[in-house]
Amino acid sequence: MILTAFAFFSCKTTAVMGQPSGKPVLFALNIKALERNKTAVKNNDATVMSAYKQLIKDAEKALKFGPVSVMEKTNTPPSGDKHDYMSLAPYHWPDSSKPGGLPYIRKDGQTNPEVKEYKDKDYQPKLCEHLQTLALAYYFSEDEMYAGHAAKLLRVWFLDAETKMNPNLNYGQAIKGVNEGRGAGLIDTRHYVKLVDAIGLLKGSKSWKATDQKGMQQWFADFLNWMQTSKIGKDELKAKNNHGAWYDAQRLALALFIDSADLAKKIVNNAAGRLDYQIDDNGFFPAEMERTISLHYTVFVMNAFFSIARMSEKTGIDFWKLTTPSGKSLQKSFTVLKPYLADEKNWEGQQIKDYDFEDGYMILMEAYNHFKCRDCMQAVDRLADDKAPRLRIKLLY
Repeated sequence: MILTAFAFFSCKTTAVMGQPSGKPVLFALNIKALERNKTAVKNNDATVMSAYKQLIKDAEKALKFGPVSVMEKTNTPPSGDKHDYMSLAPYHWPDSSKPGGLPYIRKDGQTNPEVKEYKDKDYQPKLCEHLQTLALAYYFSEDEMYAGHAAKLLRVWFLDAETKMNPNLNYGQAIKGVNEGRGAGLIDTRHYVKLVDAIGLLKGSKSWKATDQKGMQQWFADFLNWMQTSKIGKDELKAKNNHGAWYDAQRLALALFIDSADLAKKIVNNAAGRLDYQIDDNGFFPAEMERTISLHYTVFVMNAFFSIARMSEKTGIDFWKLTTPSGKSLQKSFTVLKPYLADEKNWEGQQIKDYDFEDGYMILMEAYNHFKCRDCMQAVDRLADDKAPRLRIKLLY
């Protein structure tokens, strides 16, 4: 059964974990693959050592990052509270024909450099990326130094009273002269999918306390409640393109993190409904094909659905093998799009910027595991060329 409605979540039902200890609790990452590769690292296995050394090198850089907070921005949100996250729509520019340039006009695929002036938008993806790096470095090396810095970054951004972000995105991706924030701003928090697993990897660290875990579960419960009850959140729920898929991907990650199993299943079923209408009969994504960087956005939406498929395994629903009432499936779409992801065929859609083939590596690796794409792993190695041995995915799959 495919559900088109969503369930409201009350944070009062949140199940809170105790003192983190033992095996990491992960949702998007594959713990069995991590355990296997951790053993390989301990055995100095040449197949993973280059990737491990690169991870540690990246983690050393991450140790120098932050802490950062939403309080550092010079811009003040309309609420007057700097604890509220704030960002600008990236593809909107001043209208030179209007006084003061207002209202801003859309130039799809062309990023307005003014976006960088809003530090929240700059900091948050970097924060999530560095947290994943530090957490993985801690898991593989068992060096408490990495966990300690990760814990500090999390507390400053999410938990400390003086610096924490309020659990909302009321002012995300605003368009000057049009609105103060919009549903599309929720794409800014798609990185929370990797963040919840980073927190899971800290389990057992003396730097990550039960109070920290409880605080993050409460923060994400509050944020998820905002996602599902606010007008802005409801607007994003209705999105028919990559925004809707990423909305469900992050909702699913948060529902799993706060241990709301019933909600997680409803989200997976809702995502199945999205799959049914977002893919056409040929396996393409029409809403993404309309974009000026259509290959980028096609891979972008596929990454969202593949993330949902990975996490769906925790709900007992097999999204990998799911076929919708109209015959749509991830596997069918992947089969059609694989030649473009693997650079075996030239993309015929519009692409005004160079496409980064690394964006499709995860999709190819998951297809190797779930769709019996026997040459997908080789395709990644070929595309990465001399960087292949150092790729982080060598530790994740």
